Amino acid sequence: MTDALPPHMTSDDLERLMQGRHDRPFDVLGLHDHGGKRWLVAMAPGAEALEAKFARKNVALQRLAGPVFAASVPKSKHPYSLRASYADGAVWDHDDPYRFGPCLGELDQYLLGEGTHRQIWQALGAHVTTHEGVTGVHFALWAPNAQRVSVLGDFNHWNGAQFPMRRVGHTGVWELFIPALGEGVIYKYELITAHGHVAQKADPVGFGAQHPPATASVVRDISGYAWRDDAWMKSRAITNRRDAPISIYEVHLGSWKRRWEEDGRPLSYRELATELVEYAVDMGFTHLEFLPVSEFPFDGSWGYQPVGLYAPTIRFGPPHEFRDLVEAAHKAGLGVILDWVPGHFPTDAHGLAQFDGTHLYEHSDPREGFHQDWNTLIYNYGRTEVRNFLTANALYWFKEYHIDGLRVDAVASMLYRDYSRKDGEWIPNHMGGRENFEAIAFMREMNTVAYGEADGIMTIAEESTAFPGVSSPVDTGGLGFGFKWNMGWMNDTLRYIQKDPIYRSYDHHLMTFPIDWAWTENFILPISHDEVVHGKGAMIDKMPGNEWEKFANLRAYYGYMWGFPGKKLLFMGCEIAQYGEWNHDRSVDWDALAGENHRGVQALVRDLNRVYRDTPALYRRDCEAPGFQWIANDPSISKLAFARYGLEGDAPVLVICNFTPIERSDLPVGVPAAGHWEEVLNTDAAIYGGGNRGNMGGCDTLAEDCDGMAQHIRITLPPLATVIFRLRAKD
Repeated sequence: MTDALPPHMTSDDLERLMQGRHDRPFDVLGLHDHGGKRWLVAMAPGAEALEAKFARKNVALQRLAGPVFAASVPKSKHPYSLRASYADGAVWDHDDPYRFGPCLGELDQYLLGEGTHRQIWQALGAHVTTHEGVTGVHFALWAPNAQRVSVLGDFNHWNGAQFPMRRVGHTGVWELFIPALGEGVIYKYELITAHGHVAQKADPVGFGAQHPPATASVVRDISGYAWRDDAWMKSRAITNRRDAPISIYEVHLGSWKRRWEEDGRPLSYRELATELVEYAVDMGFTHLEFLPVSEFPFDGSWGYQPVGLYAPTIRFGPPHEFRDLVEAAHKAGLGVILDWVPGHFPTDAHGLAQFDGTHLYEHSDPREGFHQDWNTLIYNYGRTEVRNFLTANALYWFKEYHIDGLRVDAVASMLYRDYSRKDGEWIPNHMGGRENFEAIAFMREMNTVAYGEADGIMTIAEESTAFPGVSSPVDTGGLGFGFKWNMGWMNDTLRYIQKDPIYRSYDHHLMTFPIDWAWTENFILPISHDEVVHGKGAMIDKMPGNEWEKFANLRAYYGYMWGFPGKKLLFMGCEIAQYGEWNHDRSVDWDALAGENHRGVQALVRDLNRVYRDTPALYRRDCEAPGFQWIANDPSISKLAFARYGLEGDAPVLVICNFTPIERSDLPVGVPAAGHWEEVLNTDAAIYGGGNRGNMGGCDTLAEDCDGMAQHIRITLPPLATVIFRLRAKD
């Protein structure tokens, strides 16, 4: 070790640089004026010699110790570069990261320090940029309790001592601009934690990641995408309203379809942009909903244990190709909804857990910060920076990827401190109750920001309790979601339809009771992935009876579902009545369509979507009591009949269900208006696999009282069938 240290540098500085523990490297490295001279200190691990190249002169730097070199250099207005020479004859010419000033501006620093930066992805993460005339990557990370943070990658042989980052004031943020790096660079952050341990972490705000099981982040330039969906973006609010027809096709991208001739690989984003979009349009759905696409390490979590909230998973392609999928959907008239998981995150070592050696993102007490059901950690919603991280992430998907909606997973687990916990395993709130006030405040804030800054979007809560006002505005005391999954409807009706018809009369209330709370929220009726996995069987497997009865039951149930108040959601594979529950390692059983009954169910779902979209009475007042009227309920024969109404001028609709295997002929049913009632859909039609028993296209009313109405129609109600009538408009 030389004794000739530059005057701005101490032996302790040198020692900490050599050990990779210097937390203020810009105080030492780079150019520094002292005592009338200019000094240059630089690091070049493994180099035999290091030279500084100026406009008119090159200066050889002297080794101080190990990888640290220094020299007195001439003052110059021009930037310098470095040339490192190695024992094998290799030479590396490069710009010194420590000659560049900060990238983060004062406003960014202020908002980051305050924890109110709504667009943190524009400040944090890894950005391909041009800084002080040089192209490279700006890295920025929030790790307030770390003793030192550095950037690792192939570019520095994963040596944490080479590129330590600078602290940004008192924000808790570290940053470094590294010249010459760009798109596709693999990197991690190495932290010396609050307790002095060394940890390597992926970027919490990284825009890309390696293919699992590899765990590093990948630099992705997400700027410059030439969106061509302006028309959709300007008008999408119409498609997302509570009085719009919303029929959602829920999809797990990795198992919708696979290329078995190519080792069973899933489709890419670009392949999905053609095949999935065309299929959803053909089937008449209005929206696609993707199980989580935020990067996640374990395939078996289906994405519900994300590590990279800001990175579309690389499994199907890079970020711009995910945008291709979204844009293709928009051009085809489809909205795109993402499942979003702010409720928990996994304990993987490269993720958010104990990020800087402290419980930075999660609670320290496992009674508040650990999900026993999923072995995952719970965000600390009471921490301003954590709420900002999550709220900004919601905005990120709306702004950067033109997503039309977020379906928030596991909201009930966020709302209640005692969720799935026994006495003594949870901590009451400050009032002694079970509500999680911090999570409630977060959801209200997220919805307020999302609806306030992203026009025409929707947010949806998967919430399984009776928590009030989930889809009510924040300013009226609600959580502010646009819609809520109707889990009660799903549970009750599936319990009913799985029973042998001989016993259904005893449980008729399961099909009628859901209307009692149908107007308390803006509901979506979900038959989701959760209902066809973990031993629950496929939808067709739930149906009782022989093969014909199974398919008839399922068709009748879908007819009832599309007629009942509430938006619709159906998981992939359910529309073709595939046998066997969903397996994320396989695909939809498209081979089932060789069977006539399966093609019949598919045709029914297609026609249900068509009739739904074309019939305002079936969607305009989904969330309002005046849009529904019971006509007749007869538990003894498992018959339901109800009317649906739209706005003035919309033709009313009559939905009649028979959940027994017995045909009802010449059955009188009251109707709310006189005229000709067209039979617009009959789940027993031959094209759906039924017995083709129906009403010859419709019925004229008879002026006789029935079911409390002044007129009625007499119909044939097929066995295990739903029939939908619509009043024909007057000529």
